Parts: sequence; C-alpha cells; structure tokens
Amino acid sequence: MDPELQDLIDRLSEDPERDHVVMEIQVLQSIFGDDTVKMFHPSQEDASHSNHYSESNGKIRYEVTLNLSPHDDVSIRVLVTLPSSYPASSPPQLQLLSRYIGAFGVDSDLFGAVLKTYMSITGVEFIPDTVCVFDGLQNVLERCVGWYEDRLTAEKAAELMREDLESHQESHSVSSANRRAQVNGHGNGGGTQPVSLPPGVQMFTAEPITDRKSSFVGRSFKLSDPSQVPDILNYLMSDRRIARAAHPIINAWKCQVGNVLHQDNDDDDETAAGGRIAHLLHILEVNNVLVVVTRYWGGILLGPDRFKHINQAARNALEMGGFLDTPDSKKNTGRGKRRS
Repeated sequence: MDPELQDLIDRLSEDPERDHVVMEIQVLQSIFGDDTVKMFHPSQEDASHSNHYSESNGKIRYEVTLNLSPHDDVSIRVLVTLPSSYPASSPPQLQLLSRYIGAFGVDSDLFGAVLKTYMSITGVEFIPDTVCVFDGLQNVLERCVGWYEDRLTAEKAAELMREDLESHQESHSVSSANRRAQVNGHGNGGGTQPVSLPPGVQMFTAEPITDRKSSFVGRSFKLSDPSQVPDILNYLMSDRRIARAAHPIINAWKCQVGNVLHQDNDDDDETAAGGRIAHLLHILEVNNVLVVVTRYWGGILLGPDRFKHINQAARNALEMGGFLDTPDSKKNTGRGKRRS
C-alpha cells in the first residue's frame, strides 16, 4: 500500500465524520488491489493539461489505476477528488489522467465525458449521503473499454479496406474460385463446384439493423450435427458481400448429439461478441442452431451500442427461423428470407 495513502487513512480515521471516506478507500483497495490506489501528486505534464489540481482545505485527492478487462495489458489512471462536503451534499469529481489508452491518444470528448460522470444522464446519479466513487469508476471503465474497442475496430476495418484494395489490384487472370479461397482461407479442395450449404440445411436471414451507417445482419441455421458448422461458415465466407464485412461471421452454436451437448462461439475479432450470442442462446434455451451475425462497419464508432445490435440481430434471426416458437408451434414457418 502507498505509505502516504495509509497515513491519510490513519488521519481520517480519527474523525468520525470521515469514516465513510475511509471505508470507501478500503473497499476500492479490496476490489482493485492495494497498489492500484495511491495519493495523487501532479506531474508537470498533468498540471499543464488541467486546472483541477489547485489545493484547497478539506479536499482529498487520490488516483486509481484500472485495467481495461478483457484487455488486461491496457490500463488507465483516474484522479478522484472528494470535496469537503462529500458525500453529504456534493458528488466527487473524476478525471482521466491517461493521455493514451493503449496506442490511441485520448480525445477531448472522452476527457469531457469522464469529467461529467456525475452530471450526465449517461453517467452515475449522485444521491446525497451515499458514497459513489466505485460506481463512477465502473462507469468510466466501461466507457473507456468501449472507446478503446471502437478504435481497435476502426483500425481493423482500415486494414481490411487496404487488403480489399490490394485484392482489386491483383491480376485479372486469377480465377474467382481462387479469390474465394483467399477470402475464406479454406477453398473448395481445388474443385470447380461452388461452395454450398450442407444438404437439408436452410438459411434464415433477418432484416438488417442499421445505426450510423453500420449494419448488422443476423442469420440462423438448424443443425443436426456439429460437423455442419464449418461447412456453413465456409459457405458464408464464399459470398464476397459477406466476406468484405468488418466482422463477417460472429457466431455461436449449440448441437445435441445423443447425451452430449456440443457448443462453441467465435468473436471474429469483435471482442466478446461471440460469447454474448452464446449467452443469448443459453438464456433463450435454444438448441441445435447456429447463429451468425455479420457487422458492416460504416466509419462511425458506435461504442457499447454495437453489442446491443449484435444481440438483437441474433435474436431476430432466431425468430425468423422459428427457433423461438413455443413447443406447440415449433414447426418452421419459413418466416423471413430462406435459402437452401
């Protein structure tokens, strides 16, 4: 533990009116780790970027270092300022000290959003006489994770655009079959027959969900055997319109064979997206199905909203395929677009 922070805790413990502050700091240490909470000392760089470091009687300042799970190699530093009237009548103030998150320079919008944590409808509500630093830090952490993942997505999309441009510059003598093989990484065994769905498998496609130029398309397939999954994904990736998406085959599936339940999921570089679809299948108690969501990135960052759209696209596809029907009406009605 930071010796200065321990000294602060010892001094505050002598004042009964500051018990709430002491207990809150100790809770933060127990959750995030002793070494993640320490007294704040502004560096010259910090002081030059902010006017929030002036000392005044009664204010307490400490900083907390948070890991951006699931990106545990990336962390942020957050300054916590407690006014003398906290938590009786005034909220704390949070400020992002990190100038970079991973390799990306933090912009003014994110800095401003963190400063307004207790003043914004997307932040944390302040209730007098209630400690709320942990809730605020969680809000900042979720906001920064979304901000960071949006930039990873944009970086990936730019890489895919470069690869797509390079593919257009290839010799026109390359056959379309070879081009498909380069896209999906599997090919079709050197034959000339087009990739097709496994016999008896039908595809149900939900209407696209569009938000700020990004589109999310859900598709569902009824499974009878786990071996059908790679063939279905290969079939989708043979379609250039799908393969060119930023995230073509975010998916999750479940298939019961005898007494054994087989299941898996794939994020397709959209962190935790496949796991969210798998969780959706679990809570809906849907079995013997593969759900695939294709995300076309429109150049505008969506933040956490993208996960909401992925889940909704998956649910729509399940509904189109009749997987959400009650047991009495489990027959496939063929709603939506069907292709066999």
